[in-house]
Amino acid sequence: MILLLLSSLWNVQANGKKVRTGNRSDAIIIPSAVIHYARPNLYFSEGRYAGPADIWNPDKGFLVQSIDPESYNLNFPTTGANHLFFDLVISGGFSELTWEPVTHEGITATMTPLPGIHIWIHDSSLVLRVVLTGPDARNQWDNPHPNPIAKPKLPQTFELVGRDRYGIEVVKYGFVLKQWFVARDGHLPFRTRTYSDHLAWCNNIGYQMPRVRDLTNAVTKFGPSIVGANPSSPGNHYMRHIDAGFSSEWGYLFFYNYTAPGDGAGDAGFLPLNYYWTSDVTGHEQFTVNLDDGRIGSHPPKTEAGVVCVSNLKP
Repeated sequence: MILLLLSSLWNVQANGKKVRTGNRSDAIIIPSAVIHYARPNLYFSEGRYAGPADIWNPDKGFLVQSIDPESYNLNFPTTGANHLFFDLVISGGFSELTWEPVTHEGITATMTPLPGIHIWIHDSSLVLRVVLTGPDARNQWDNPHPNPIAKPKLPQTFELVGRDRYGIEVVKYGFVLKQWFVARDGHLPFRTRTYSDHLAWCNNIGYQMPRVRDLTNAVTKFGPSIVGANPSSPGNHYMRHIDAGFSSEWGYLFFYNYTAPGDGAGDAGFLPLNYYWTSDVTGHEQFTVNLDDGRIGSHPPKTEAGVVCVSNLKP
């Protein structure tokens, strides 16, 4: 619990930072609030897909890694795309906190409390849905020569602040976006296209074709071999981990095409159960990544697959 003394001359910074009072004061008690988890979808989250226990809980998502603004980069997510969303689990009974949207470089994080009880949390906790919106090119999916779209300058730090009815900061969560992805062809009828078609399209919108390590931390050990992002998965599938590839963070991407009414999210535009092109080459084929469980494959460039273009490549 946090004890605050309020007066006609007061200034409070939450999380126990500073309290200044005048001559008259009234005591109120504000319970502390804690964010425990940042939860993307949990498809392919257990067993061989699970990350380290201090990073990933198969039932509740990513554990908060830091509450220090200097190390928000340790938290989920480091990658984003239009209409992706995740949930924050907040204990302390703060169902009436207000959350102002946060925007950097044309990317906005919007927070919406979810109604009802969710079976994966304790009843006393609050579930806050965080929806990312930003540059997107769905109105040019069928245009072989699309116009450039906005490309954010990354990394950017997002700090989400929950305030009580007095405007006092009660709890906050921060993360650093390092890459922004733009999907193509995720509406019915679903389309797949050749490597050269998608490569030209990515270049025309001002983005790049991703590499394997931008999409997954999977490792292939048989046939054409390649290693994805670090830390590596033990096999040809992602291991859920922060800053280890797009699908390793977000899970089954097609899930984000469907959202709950009123949560502020929308169709993210991903293809179901399909491989996506990368610029990595093996012999006469391009490496591809399946964005359901992060597994790596390879395909001749004249066959067809999906694409998700990226603002900047992973170092």
